[in-house]
Order: sequence, then structure tokens, then C-alpha cells
Amino acid sequence: MQTLKVITLGCSKNTVDTAHLLYQLKDSYEILPAENEGPVDVLLINTCGFIGDAKQQSIDTILEAVEEGSAGRIIVFGCLSERYSSELPELIPEVDGWFGARDLEPLVKALGCRYRPEDAFKRVIYDGVHPYAFLKISEGCDRRCSYCAIPLIRGPHKSVPEEALVAEAESLAAQGVKELVVIAQDTTFYGLDLYGKRTLARLLRKLSAVEGISRIRLHYSYPQGFPEDVLDEMAVNPKICRYIDIPLQHISDKVLSAMHRGIDGEQTRSLVRKMREKVPGVVLRTTMIVGHPGEGETEFEELLDFVREARFERLGAFTYSEEEGTFGAENLADDVPEDVKQVRLSRLMELQQEISLELNRKRVGSVEKVLVDDFSDGVFICRSGAESPEVDGEVLVRYCPESFGDNPYSIVGEEIDVRITGCDSYDLIAEKL
Repeated sequence: MQTLKVITLGCSKNTVDTAHLLYQLKDSYEILPAENEGPVDVLLINTCGFIGDAKQQSIDTILEAVEEGSAGRIIVFGCLSERYSSELPELIPEVDGWFGARDLEPLVKALGCRYRPEDAFKRVIYDGVHPYAFLKISEGCDRRCSYCAIPLIRGPHKSVPEEALVAEAESLAAQGVKELVVIAQDTTFYGLDLYGKRTLARLLRKLSAVEGISRIRLHYSYPQGFPEDVLDEMAVNPKICRYIDIPLQHISDKVLSAMHRGIDGEQTRSLVRKMREKVPGVVLRTTMIVGHPGEGETEFEELLDFVREARFERLGAFTYSEEEGTFGAENLADDVPEDVKQVRLSRLMELQQEISLELNRKRVGSVEKVLVDDFSDGVFICRSGAESPEVDGEVLVRYCPESFGDNPYSIVGEEIDVRITGCDSYDLIAEKL
């Protein structure tokens, strides 16, 4: 067999795409781990093309691989090559093949394999064994936010049938996965194209019935038209984490209108209140954009006031980036200077850091059930239902043989009860009960 290695950049959705691709190739190639530094017959690079920094990282990775010269063939696929399919082959002619984010079948065939549509949602766990896995429930997006190029790259929204997702979840559970992180470009749109209505709550119920799955977590939920039956299900279903990732992006009516978000500030506040009322103890993770065209000091101060009021358990932010082909790039002047964007970003994240520290301090002394993700340097890396993998803080528990036995690695993937004993604004320290 020829050897094959893949480097996956960008978001968790790309991680799932790579895993699906590798299942199609596994019988024809020896798949090497991403950290392998030796020569390889085929190097695949799954790229991101969302914002400027991500695009630059993808280009740098491709150029480094070309310069290193240890791969027999270099093949690039994913969002960057989907978006710049005509420019990139001329700019980097050393790459042996370019395929877009929606070119799975042609890519498989170009690698000398037969594409099997019946295996489209099967995967290889290639990035190490974890007790969690991302489950992508749909592709593409029908929204037209002013700043976002995803619909241009990924196309219109298309749900994965429920039976295929349940089968994928069963396969993951059989490989030791305990937690499913449900993702999509917009999870709240799920089912509209297949079933004529939003059926996310029904899907969550079916996934929670999969034997071996003990946690289900919801990410990337669009606020406009949020299906409230999801909140009802979350409030009564013990397998569904009381956790919602809901990118709100802003609170100012002026900015939200310019962003084409389809929701205003009061509707946003009402939705946040409803989530906290219907699901007591819910953890809300959100994302904000600062420096969008039209955001003045008044609008930014309104955003800060909203964050103080809402007290999000998790909040990330980034500065507005003008992206070719989007409504913002073609119709709005990028009128906030870069240095002002950076100052606003710093002020927002400093505020959130204070809020996060206050909320973490309130958890000190509490007893919580955590899932052990990993063991490293004498410490168990764990998460409660309040922490999502790879984006949130962690619960750190020091190993001692008296509490855990002689083989700490046997604890990975297990759920244990701990008492929180300390914290910073990001991570928590705990001890096993």
C-alpha cells in the first residue's frame, strides 16, 4: 500500500469531512498519523477559507509542504480551494491536485479508489481516540449574513437523513465515543429540506437513544427562528447537555440589520431570557464580531452592556474581515480602522474574562460529573457538561494511584465524580471523590 497523511485545518466540520474521506480510502492506503514527520506517498491538506487568518494559515501550510518536499504527491481540498479554484493552481503549480469542499467523489476517484455512496457517512477516527466526536448533521447554509462566505463555499443547506445520522452515531459509540457534539453550518435549520419542518428536537431524541452515548451537545445554532421544542427536550432529556452554542454576533439593531441577521436586539435578549428560563442552569456559548461596517462607539458600548447583562458562560470574538463575494464586501464600506477593531476586541475579551472568572469561582466547592478526555503529564484532562471539547476550558484532575489505581490510561473515556477546588478564568482544578 502507498502511505497517505492528511493535515486538517479550520473548524470541526472539516474534521468530519476528513474522517468521511479517509473511510473511502482506508482499503487502498496506509493512513499515517498527522504528526508523522517522515516521507509519505500522498499528502492531503484540508483547507479553511472562512476569514483572512484562516486563509493565510492554509496557504502557509501548502507552501511549507511544497518546500519540505517529503511528499510524493500533494493534493489540496476543502474550503480554500473551493473558493479560489481558478487562482490557486496558477499561484502554486507544485500542488498535484486541487479539489473543492464539495468534491469528495472526484477526489476519491483521483486517488485511484471507487467512491461508495453507501459509505458516505462512515468514518475513520484518524486524529487520535477521544471519548467525543463531532456529528455533522447538515451541509451548506441558506442564510445570507453580510460578512460570511460559507454559502458561497458550501452551497445551500442540505440535511443528512436521520437514519444515516443514527447509524453514524451507533458506529461511533461502538468505537468508544461517549459524547456527540452536534454541528452544522446552522443546526437549527435541520430537517426543513427533508421533512418540511425543523426536526432538530426529534433528531436529538433519536440520537439519545443510541446505546453507549451518554452526552449530546449542541453547537452552531442560529438565533433567528430558533426551534423552542429543542429547549423543551433539553430540559427533560438527561443525555442532552444543558449547553447551547449560539453565535449572536451583535446586539445593536443597526449592526444586526447591516449584518442581515434577521433578528433585532430585543428579539435576541428575549431569546437569551427564554433559554435561561426554560433550561435552568443552561450554559450559553456565543460569538461576537467587532468592527463590522457601521459599528460606532455607541453600538460597541451597547454590545458591552449586553455582555454584562447576559453574562455568557463562554464568549469568543473576532474582528470584521472583508471577504470577497459577500454582501459586505460588495456593498458596505469597511469603515472601522483596524487599530480600533483591535482595541474593541481587547476590551470585549477583557470584560468576558472577568465574567468567566466570576462564574468559575462560583463553581469552587461543587461536586460535578466529568468525562475524562485524556491523560498527560500526571494530569487527567476532563470536562463536565458545561465544557465543550477543543473550544472551552477544562477540568484538571491530578493523578494519584490511591484514587485511580496503577494504570491511569484505563480511566480515559470514563465518567467520574469530582469536587472543584480551584479555578482561573478558563480552567478548573478538581479532585476525585
